[in-house]
Amino acid sequence: MSTGTLAIIIFLVILAQVAVVILLGLYRRKQQYKTLTNQASEVQTAPATELADPITSVEVVNSDQVWEGFKEFIVERREMEDNNQSICSFYLVPADGKPLPTFKPGQFLTFKLQIDDPISNKTKSVVRCYSLSDAPRPNYYRVSIKRVPAPTDQPDVPAGVSSNFFHDHLQQGSLLQVKAPSGHFHLMEQEPLPIVLIGGGIGITPMLSTLNTLLENGSNREVWLYYGIRNGDEHIMKQHLQALDEAHNNFHLHICYSAAKKNDMEGVDYQHSDRVGIPLLRATLKMMRYQFYICGPKPMMESLVPGLEEWGVNSDDIYYESFGPAALIKHVKTKLQPVTSEPCTISFSRSGKNIAWNPAFDSLLELAEDNGIDVDSGCRAGSCGSCQTAVSAGETEYNQQPDADVESGHCLLCISTPIGNITLEA
Repeated sequence: MSTGTLAIIIFLVILAQVAVVILLGLYRRKQQYKTLTNQASEVQTAPATELADPITSVEVVNSDQVWEGFKEFIVERREMEDNNQSICSFYLVPADGKPLPTFKPGQFLTFKLQIDDPISNKTKSVVRCYSLSDAPRPNYYRVSIKRVPAPTDQPDVPAGVSSNFFHDHLQQGSLLQVKAPSGHFHLMEQEPLPIVLIGGGIGITPMLSTLNTLLENGSNREVWLYYGIRNGDEHIMKQHLQALDEAHNNFHLHICYSAAKKNDMEGVDYQHSDRVGIPLLRATLKMMRYQFYICGPKPMMESLVPGLEEWGVNSDDIYYESFGPAALIKHVKTKLQPVTSEPCTISFSRSGKNIAWNPAFDSLLELAEDNGIDVDSGCRAGSCGSCQTAVSAGETEYNQQPDADVESGHCLLCISTPIGNITLEA
């Protein structure tokens, strides 16, 4: 065999090997394409799930897990969280044993409580909202509730009805009527910005939900938590927060005691002898863009939110919830001027009452309550939707934009005032 013939044979063998490799590659790509096509088809034909807000990430929830109205839950256990024994966590499991739908960190639960009224000796229905205080779990929800006593300087003002009911009457095995998680104050995930969480007192609860979710899911976002309380007797989740701080390099914990006691050790129990304020934030945060989430008493809101804007923080990066059950008060919601100041009458069809509107009331809910008309209410700020009422005739206007979804022909009494004569199905 000549050298030329041998060279041709070797060339043909190599060419055949290359062809085989190319054919195998084409076959594999075809199989991958078929797999991806099948997956896309499955996604397109999957059952509809809960819709997320367009500005947040999509959360997949099985349709059979979400419930309408109120559902029965059992108190699985309760745990006191502070030295004052004033804050208690309630772990709630569904009575039907089904998996729970997830929620967005920062959202709340709405409860319908049956509470005995000592004055009338009757049981009345009370609707209240409390923020979830843990990351989403498939088998339980957790709320952490502070007992609200009567004000020391106003002994005639009653103690918090719902918070005291939780503390005094709900034990392991107690039953509760609960609506599915809701609320528009929650973690926004459209941009991977660093996050600043600010909680004052019991306002730490939605921050705990957000913090636990981010760190447990392995988020790389930088997270700062500023937690303001008076002293160590009010400090909840202390060991938990310290453990998270030690375990995660992207978590930065700042505990502020405004009235530390002798046994509270600065640098150990807390980092700052002051309230959470703009000077502290400016001293501890770098000059960059953040998302700010704030929940605390009204004075904190009135100080921090305008202060952040004066510092140069874009209002779109500030999310906050005022102290109290899920009372979302977004600062862009300025109170609108009334369309008319003409005298008008509010007719409550079920109660059979016709009442002249008094502009001294801030809302139709206040008018109804002042006249003994029982209306379910929770947040009193347009967030929970509990006071949604059908409008049979006439029109109403909102003094701020509602956060709850409102059905056509209905209004939220807690943030509504009338435009002329109206008839309400209440």
